Amino acid sequence: MKKSCLLILLLGSVALLMANGLSLNTVGEKAFGMGGAFIGQADDLSALYWNPAGLANQGSGISFIVADIIPTGYYKADGTYFGYPAEAMDIDAEIQINHYVNPNIFINHRINNLALSFGVYVPAGLGTEYDGDDLLALSNGVKQNWMSKIGVINFSPAIAYNFDKFQLGLAMNIMYGMFEINRPANIVLDTDGDGVEDTPTSFQYEENSTGLGYGVTISGLFHLSENLNLGTSFRTKSTVKMKGEAENDLMGLLGASTKSDFDREVAWPTWIGAGISYKACEKLTINTDIQYSAWSYSSDKFVTEFDDDTWTAVTAASGDDTFVLNWEDAIQYRLGLEYQIKPCLALRGGYYYDPAPAPDKHMSILFPSSTNHVGTFGIGYTKSNISFDLAGEYLFGAERDIDANIENGEMTNVPGKHMLNVLAFGMGITYRY
Repeated sequence: MKKSCLLILLLGSVALLMANGLSLNTVGEKAFGMGGAFIGQADDLSALYWNPAGLANQGSGISFIVADIIPTGYYKADGTYFGYPAEAMDIDAEIQINHYVNPNIFINHRINNLALSFGVYVPAGLGTEYDGDDLLALSNGVKQNWMSKIGVINFSPAIAYNFDKFQLGLAMNIMYGMFEINRPANIVLDTDGDGVEDTPTSFQYEENSTGLGYGVTISGLFHLSENLNLGTSFRTKSTVKMKGEAENDLMGLLGASTKSDFDREVAWPTWIGAGISYKACEKLTINTDIQYSAWSYSSDKFVTEFDDDTWTAVTAASGDDTFVLNWEDAIQYRLGLEYQIKPCLALRGGYYYDPAPAPDKHMSILFPSSTNHVGTFGIGYTKSNISFDLAGEYLFGAERDIDANIENGEMTNVPGKHMLNVLAFGMGITYRY
């Protein structure tokens, strides 16, 4: 059964473990345009996400933001990795171009030194899809659907207080996770009854799940001088309890139902960020951030609990009910610039470095993980009490050439050359009252 599943039943465990292009930089168009280097500045309503303490410096207002995420890339591999000596089974597959639209809304109300805020935003989300004809070597020559869709919506009430030279912020994170995956479940059958498995085939595996998780963000903003701010932000680990339904016709061959409900707990990691914002002159602001995601404390292993007893027994016996991720901690380095051309017009730019947390031995084509260099740009225009902002970024992913990893006689990854690039752009409007 281990070969038949090929980790198919477990890949959904990473539904909320999103780094790199999946951990979105598009929450707040000002921050977006400045490469996410915003913890020390935190001067628009998206501060609720980056540094809630910054809300105490702002007046009342409402922001609506929408972003479009467009992943591109490829997967290439020698068919011999998967037991096919013929070159005809070599893989050269491109990620299909899809648009993943993410809306965000923030509301802030200021009462003297106190700010009350609420946001509904998408801190993580993306998807990957391939043409099954390009991946026949991964599905025993049978065309199957290959896709994943991931999304997290955070419902976040927050409070911030202004102590003159210091602001303190606290936000609650109520995370609603959504996950969908389609991919093959492979098996070699004994079709002539001689006790020898001799006929490879493939079945479609599908899974949908949703869940809730909770956490908090605690942050501070320090005014070290008239032109220099220091911001800090700490987001706790959130355990998300997912519930869903899995479907796999392969289980019917074992006398089980082809569908089963399941429960699974996954984790969104502890995140710590610090940033400096320096107003170099009247028109130029320079920001630098360092942001740390503690994946190693959140991604050891995850267990899937199926409602169907046969699913439970079969996956427990094979070890397919437990997924070991073993991601490594990651540190992002960010730089952002804002130049005020006129009081009403600002240009922004940024860069950030984003290392891959996923080790080679657990690499998957439906959950790409790469080391990225990212360039961003933005523009903002303010007229009276209304602001318009545009931003975009291009994520240059580094190709990863992954060798097959064999443990206990089974392959734990998808070997080959993996590449992911992401184009994202967005716009936002803010009304202050």
